[in-house]
Amino acid sequence: MTLNEYVQSIRNKRIAVIGAGVSNLPLIRLLLDGGCDVTVCDKRSAEEMGADGEELLRRGARLQLGPDYLEGLDQELIFRTPGLMPFDPHLLAAREKGSVVTSEMEVFFSLCPCRTIAVTGSDGKTTTTTIIFELLKAAGYTVHLGGNIGRPLLCDVPLMKPEDFAVLELSSFQLHSMHCRPNVAVVTNISPNHLDKHKDYQDYIDSKMSIFSAQTAGERLVLNLGDAHAAYYAANAMSSLCWFSDRLPVRNGACCLDGVLYRAREGKARPVLRAEEIRIPGAHNVQNYLAAFAATEGLVSDEVCRSVAESFAGVEHRLEHVRELGGVLFINDSIGTSPTRTAAGLRAMRRKPLIIVGGYDKHIAFDGLGDDLCRYAKRVFITGATAEKIRAAIEGSALYSGSGLVYEMIDDFREAVLRAAREAESGDIVLLSPACAAFDHFKNFAERGRFFKKTVMELTDEDIGH
Repeated sequence: MTLNEYVQSIRNKRIAVIGAGVSNLPLIRLLLDGGCDVTVCDKRSAEEMGADGEELLRRGARLQLGPDYLEGLDQELIFRTPGLMPFDPHLLAAREKGSVVTSEMEVFFSLCPCRTIAVTGSDGKTTTTTIIFELLKAAGYTVHLGGNIGRPLLCDVPLMKPEDFAVLELSSFQLHSMHCRPNVAVVTNISPNHLDKHKDYQDYIDSKMSIFSAQTAGERLVLNLGDAHAAYYAANAMSSLCWFSDRLPVRNGACCLDGVLYRAREGKARPVLRAEEIRIPGAHNVQNYLAAFAATEGLVSDEVCRSVAESFAGVEHRLEHVRELGGVLFINDSIGTSPTRTAAGLRAMRRKPLIIVGGYDKHIAFDGLGDDLCRYAKRVFITGATAEKIRAAIEGSALYSGSGLVYEMIDDFREAVLRAAREAESGDIVLLSPACAAFDHFKNFAERGRFFKKTVMELTDEDIGH
């Protein structure tokens, strides 16, 4: 079925689209252009919607806005926003009335005419997805990047050809209860995350299974041999298993042994490059490359893998070098929205950094983060809604009393950045890696990262401590 045929097939249905954000606006416009009856449900007010709301009204949409935006859902077809979980009571009630609940991403998978590689996990999925995109592009393929990164791809379906690739980052929000069948699925790792949204940790773990649950032996599933949940996933998979490991050899996939990255097929390993030749730093990026190498085995040559690893400078907001001022290096790792991701960033630093942490509370434990901050940080500036939890984790760490670590509680994010700059000396690193989402003060991690970079770029030599 083509995209146009799909739109025509639902033209006579009453449709609700929940959320008029980045992922759903193109979908809403597509449906309205196709003559569909669309109600847009958004928790923002008309004033907050601004020009987007005015445009949708002009195009013929109905708007259901404000705190009661989910009340009375009874449309025949409902597109949910990724942040609204399928077990929300309003969606469950609508299903009981006969509504079909889907999403822009689920429809994309049903219509996509080209090959797909999908990546999920708690940490590293954005970088791994981007590396796969870069590898395929360097190998000469036409590649479409989307999902939880890049742009919504549903409207681009008519531009895609069977020989193309769509490379997708998929979050647990998108995957929960979704039907999809990528040609290659990758799970980078699993650790507690988004427990403010999921029923419990097991629900979070199981949500990731949607990325491979519909696969058959003809598709590939790439798993992390060192992850505690990999065996559970492998036992529930029907697809062909491929592994990556930074410690042990693998029969099929990729591994790092004695500082050398290998690709393996049927037990025969081929060296690709040494870990220190990878341009972006950190042991976690070695794992990201191993996952990408395993995902693209048979599609991308070892030579292309080596070339991309040596030249790719990384992704914005991921250990991004912002500037050096007065001998102080400022690094933006705003993507560090979980304790494990921040711990990986800390270990990637060449010396103990002055780190800015804190943000929106996803109800994740920070005990391990307290140990990592005591072990790897020079000084900590704590801000955001999770400040008290992080402070308690630091003071509760068995390493705290002997670490000499100093922390400061600073409510204002900008002031935390300025304070870190004032405390830094020549040769120091100031690292933003919050270990939390950004929703307490920012729209998302990217907005937080841009604000950090803007603040840093406005600093002068007088702002740096010496």
